[in-house]
Amino acid sequence: MSNSPAQAPIAPQAELEWIQMRRDYADIHAETTREKMSRKLHENPLVPIGCFATLCALGYGLWSFRKGQRQMSQYMMRTRILAQGFTVVALIVGVGMTYTKKNEEPKK
Repeated sequence: MSNSPAQAPIAPQAELEWIQMRRDYADIHAETTREKMSRKLHENPLVPIGCFATLCALGYGLWSFRKGQRQMSQYMMRTRILAQGFTVVALIVGVGMTYTKKNEEPKK
């Protein structure tokens, strides 16, 4: 005998409503992956810049470490942390701007 609570089965009507909701949503928002990526890059271009800067600093820092250039490696790892911080701040600002845009639209 198990101590887990019995799970109630999902009602067939609720399941059908969920499927219909997904179909309705797909009909309204037919956006391809490429279109979504393009829209996101256009809305907040600082995030990809921060990601690229992070990747470059990490790559050069690891390469410097492999070559034995300890001082440059440390410098690049610190630069990577700054680039990551920039990216996080850009994400937060982008989300905030998107949120305020969505809240202002119904008022017009």
